[in-house]
Amino acid sequence: MEPSTGHVTVDVTGAGPPLILLHSLLTDAAAFDLIVPSLARTHQVCRVSLPGFDGSTPLRDPDIFDLTDLVAGVMAEEGLGTDTSVLGNGLGGFVAVALAIRHGDRFDRLIATNCGASFSPERAEAFGTMSGLVEEGGMAAVVDVAVRRVFPEDYRAQHPEIIDERRKVLLRVDPGAFSAACRALGAMDVRPQLGSIENPTLVVAGADDATTPPEMAEELANGIGGAKRVVLSDCGHCPQLQQPEALLTTVTSFLDS
Repeated sequence: MEPSTGHVTVDVTGAGPPLILLHSLLTDAAAFDLIVPSLARTHQVCRVSLPGFDGSTPLRDPDIFDLTDLVAGVMAEEGLGTDTSVLGNGLGGFVAVALAIRHGDRFDRLIATNCGASFSPERAEAFGTMSGLVEEGGMAAVVDVAVRRVFPEDYRAQHPEIIDERRKVLLRVDPGAFSAACRALGAMDVRPQLGSIENPTLVVAGADDATTPPEMAEELANGIGGAKRVVLSDCGHCPQLQQPEALLTTVTSFLDS
């Protein structure tokens, strides 16, 4: 797809009401591979690669709402209607929440996994540090730290092969886009605007997520009227990789309700 912001890589499969999937800063659109086949039985699944991932054009120093406007542009280009649902994980979750704030009338259900409304000062500072490291040394400077943030330590020990897989994914990411996304996440604070979200909302957290811990999901859900919250046990930052069946059960139940 070629909107005014440049190329956006979009993978579309299945038929039915549209469902947009937005990936984490620490993964890519392929991280949804384990759940897409099931979702595509009932939905037109649209996986959007955020700027700097899988050929999508990087944006110049975007904030979270610039990324939101990019997704809204994808919806327009693909002709997606108001029956569309949006699921975002990590960075994609933050973008999905901001999409509901700015363009909530453009879609139906919001599923925000492993995200929140803002980061604590300490976590925001960590994003600033990571951004600087990438600017100086490229993705190789942060790749090992980033991989450790995806999965809990015990899961990494039981699945050593996944570390190399995730490293390869992150090393392909455009360093400038990654650095800019770190700054956007560190600066994001949409807590005052959560009350404006009217989309039916499901907030999902991983009990063992050290990157966006469950208390962030709790704050997010409490700020959105009528939001449902689910905490997945034995799960870190990316349930679509670590607990795909539990995530599928949770998501399909919400979409079908």
